[in-house]
Amino acid sequence: MAILTTLLYIVHILVSFFLIVVVLLQSGKAADLAGAFGGMGSQTAFGPRGSATLLSKATTVAACLFMATSLTLAIIATRDAGAGTTVLERQPVKTAPAAPVSVPGAPSGQPSMTIYNEQGQPVQTVPLPMPPQSGQAPQPTPAPEKK
Repeated sequence: MAILTTLLYIVHILVSFFLIVVVLLQSGKAADLAGAFGGMGSQTAFGPRGSATLLSKATTVAACLFMATSLTLAIIATRDAGAGTTVLERQPVKTAPAAPVSVPGAPSGQPSMTIYNEQGQPVQTVPLPMPPQSGQAPQPTPAPEKK
């Protein structure tokens, strides 16, 4: 598949250069002196229509090849785009938090939070406020004591 893609890129680049050269070699439809001042040689909408020259046929073929290779390369690029993993998928899996610790002197079932120092050792366990039960007004919790 990689060889085919590389070959397609080479053909696409060659066709694009050929298309540039062929378009630049052609003379415009109103290349005479009257065309410079807005006069057309005929009353048709797009100027006089002559027979198709070799350059105009080569332009048509090169434009068709350019569009075909462009579409093919776009399809190949979108097929390969979803093959990799995202940044979020490469993150390490986080474990679930530890079970809540009961604080001595706190009512049973009350959640608490443990504070750790820089070495990872527990320093203090603080009870967290309980959500109010239905029909009760929330009660303020006292601030923890500072040591």
